[in-house]
Amino acid sequence: MGVSALVAEEVQGAPAQAHLDKTTADWGLHRLADGIDQKDADTPDNWIPRHPKILRLTGRHPLNCESPLDLLLGAGFVTPVSLHLVRNHGAVPKLDWKTHRIEVGGLVNNPVSMSMDELVKFPSITIPVTVTCAGNRRKEENMIKKSIGFNWGPGSTSCTYWTGVRLCDILKHAGVKSPDQGAHFVCYRGPKGELPKGEDGSYGTSVTLAAAMDPSNDILLAYKQNGRWLTPDHGFPVRMLIPGYIGGRMVKWLSEITVTKEESNNFYHYHDNRVLPPHVDAELAKEEGWWFKPDYIINELNIQSAAARPAHDEVVSLKHNKPYKIKGYSFTGGGRKVIRVEVSLDDGSSWRQATIHRFEKPNPYGKYWCWVFWDLTVETFDFTRCKEILVRAWDSSQNGQPAVITWNVMGMMNNCYFRIKIHPHTDASGNIGFRFQHPAPIELGKLGNMGWREEEHLRDEAIKTVTTEVAAVQAAAPKPPGSKNVYTMEEVSKHTTEESCWFIHNGKVYDGTSFLDDHPGGGDSILINGGLDATEEFDSIHSTKAKEMLKDYYIGDLQG
Repeated sequence: MGVSALVAEEVQGAPAQAHLDKTTADWGLHRLADGIDQKDADTPDNWIPRHPKILRLTGRHPLNCESPLDLLLGAGFVTPVSLHLVRNHGAVPKLDWKTHRIEVGGLVNNPVSMSMDELVKFPSITIPVTVTCAGNRRKEENMIKKSIGFNWGPGSTSCTYWTGVRLCDILKHAGVKSPDQGAHFVCYRGPKGELPKGEDGSYGTSVTLAAAMDPSNDILLAYKQNGRWLTPDHGFPVRMLIPGYIGGRMVKWLSEITVTKEESNNFYHYHDNRVLPPHVDAELAKEEGWWFKPDYIINELNIQSAAARPAHDEVVSLKHNKPYKIKGYSFTGGGRKVIRVEVSLDDGSSWRQATIHRFEKPNPYGKYWCWVFWDLTVETFDFTRCKEILVRAWDSSQNGQPAVITWNVMGMMNNCYFRIKIHPHTDASGNIGFRFQHPAPIELGKLGNMGWREEEHLRDEAIKTVTTEVAAVQAAAPKPPGSKNVYTMEEVSKHTTEESCWFIHNGKVYDGTSFLDDHPGGGDSILINGGLDATEEFDSIHSTKAKEMLKDYYIGDLQG
């Protein structure tokens, strides 16, 4: 099924009323014709259809994915739901429309326990909103120094139409108290027991009551996406949708809303979605309590842009001087407007104005919630006079992108200039042209077609590390007391639990038990490979630096 067909299939309108009576498991069966991806076959998510071309960033499970830039922008302003970014911390809960309820309480006069049928009777609105993970372009930061987050590329952003009920209407219905009565925050969470960390295992966060009650913010309890009920990956049956904010504030599978005096005390509210100063590493953040300093929380998105064309590894011939269109996206947060996108072909000495294509009208309060597409037509001979393409954008508050990347421990909100390197290229027939190189592409990233930030990261010893040094270090690494030199496959296959999780990589055996809690993609990503040969999956998503880390967990070799 082509991209255009996917769009048509997903925005053609709401499904029949009978679909309300379906559980998510049943509902999934009549989604896209792609069916169940084999990557999900032996995971807790083996009931959810997913698009085969999504880029899985943390292995098979849990699902954290973005789409390739050419596919994402090729779909147009409205992203097909099946290509929309997904951020899951664990298994997707199987929730039922009939039984799911939203509890509204705390500092309200009339606590409410609301069913989905009751929710959809409230007045609703449908608006287009761009949703973006705060980790967008994190892989570029990880090439400087490893953050505590996994690699996101520039494709962790998407735009769809959302339908839902305004949060302010629900709070008014519950009789929300005033700030004079102590009400200052609206806390909300997903299902309890969903995740391994925190007191109740839920993912939760909060926004200020002032933001929640402001109708200009369009904060929704959303239950439809592109005209259809939410998919399981996107929060069925209902999620919080906060335009202009980072995706981490948009809790999926919404279960509870509580009006409080203080901000949320949820584990993920404090230990996620922060930008700390560059000198603060994970150890210092814990020792000095940086996670709890309110000035470093992230809510609104910052100004961002990226280029999809030229694509990474694309080659342009210089046989003739032809018009060439550079293309990309830009967005910003807080309802601000992207007012200009600029491209430089002379190392920033001068900038050319790109043409902005805006697909939304502002809401009644003058706020914008969506990305824009942009393009700039140049001549192919223009590339002979430069070594890189620079892209930057500005919004209506005169926020611009910085020229230089700044590292932070969570690797979040990276919005430095998007830089594409230009290299001379001669093909097998002797035709001369240029090859373009993105900073840190997600879908490629192997030796021979790495991004330039990856190559810089490995410049001095990449080849040695990949081909010889890793094997030498692993072979010489000290083994834990009592460990064997050689293990059979039968022995390895017995270690599949949180108490003892082993896996195989390139004929060597590793004990990943002690890393389960620290793994950026979650412990399930390791557990699902427990007792198995994880070589193919590990190599498909991990950097050379991650491979170097394996030596710390090496316990022996697999019997040949």
